[in-house]
Order: sequence, then C-alpha cells, then structure tokens
Amino acid sequence: MAIFERLGDLLKANVNDMLDKAEDPEKMVKQIIIDMDAQVNSATQALGSAMGSEKQALKQLEAAKASSEDWSKKAKTALLAGNEELAKKALAQKTSVDQNLVQFQAAYDSMSMQTGQLKDQVHQLKAKLEEARMKQNMLIARSKMADAQKGISTSLGGTDSASAFSKLDKMEQKVSAKEAEAQAFTEMAGENNSLTDEFEALEKDAAVNDELAKLKAELGIS
Repeated sequence: MAIFERLGDLLKANVNDMLDKAEDPEKMVKQIIIDMDAQVNSATQALGSAMGSEKQALKQLEAAKASSEDWSKKAKTALLAGNEELAKKALAQKTSVDQNLVQFQAAYDSMSMQTGQLKDQVHQLKAKLEEARMKQNMLIARSKMADAQKGISTSLGGTDSASAFSKLDKMEQKVSAKEAEAQAFTEMAGENNSLTDEFEALEKDAAVNDELAKLKAELGIS
C-alpha cells in the first residue's frame, strides 16, 4: 500500500511543480500525461509482481494441504494394516505439515487481501489517468482561448504601445493636427488677401481721382 501512497504524492508533486514552471501549457499538459502514464505503468508492474507472489503462496498452501492429506491417508493405511507405530510416524509428519499449513494459510490470506487492495488502487489510478486524458484537450483549448482573449483585450485596450492599432490612432491624431494647422493658415491667408485687396482698391481709387482732377482742370471745370 505504501508504494501507491508514494505514487499519489509523486503525481501531485509533479503536477504542481510543472504548473508552477509552465511556460507552454500545451507542452506541459502533454508531459504531465506522459509522466502519469509512466507512473501508472510502474504501479501496474508492481501489482503484477504482487499477484505473482500471491500465486506462489497459493501453490505452497495447496502443496501443504495435499501433503497433509497424503500423510493422513498413509496413517489410515498403516492402521488398517495393523501397524500402529507406522501410523504414529505418519501422523507426526502430518502434524509438522499442518503447522506449516497454518503459516502458509495466514500468509496467503494476508497477501490476497493486499493484492485486492492494490488492484482497487491501480484501478483508481487508471481511472484518474483516463480522466486526465479527457481533460487534456479541454485544458489546452482553454489555454489557447485565454491567450487569444488576452491578445484581443491588449489590442483594444491600447496597452501595447507597439500595436498596429495604437500606431494608427497616433497617425490619425497627427493627420488631424496637420489638417487643423492647414485650415488655420488658409483662413489667415484669406484675411491677408482681403486686406491687400482693400488697400489696392483704395490706391486705385486715389489714382482715378487724381486723373479726374487733372481732366477737370484742363477743361476748366470746377
């Protein structure tokens, strides 16, 4: 049982350690499955060894039972033949075998119970491995979804100053500023042109009036 408690600790330790150090969740989840599979295989091999020992104990127990029955039959045969002394010798052998038989029976019962427990624990480990395999694709998909969501949120939120969207916003601001500057210069230029036109018109009127005065003087018109 200790080996399976240790295996459970290893599974938890490996998973926690990998998750703490995880850089690529997809690779790490796959590695966890590989490690769990290796540990389950190791536990299965340990169970196989335990089952082999149990079978060996059963053989010893059955051999002892057969030997006890054989000596009992020999004692009966000796008594029927009227040889009580030989019957006693046979029964002495049976008693010795029966003492071993008690020990073999106790050992077999203990190993059989432990093997049954090991089978249940290995079955649970295999079930957990299958559950992990089923969760594998889901965890990888969730990781990819989280990465995608983070990327989109970063772009929309403008938290990444180097993003194309951020650059576009800055460029739009610059263009708007240039447009406003150009409009201001246009308006200023328009005002200057209007003032120049007024002065030109004034100068033109003055020249016309001078010519008119000269013409009236020549004609003697006051």
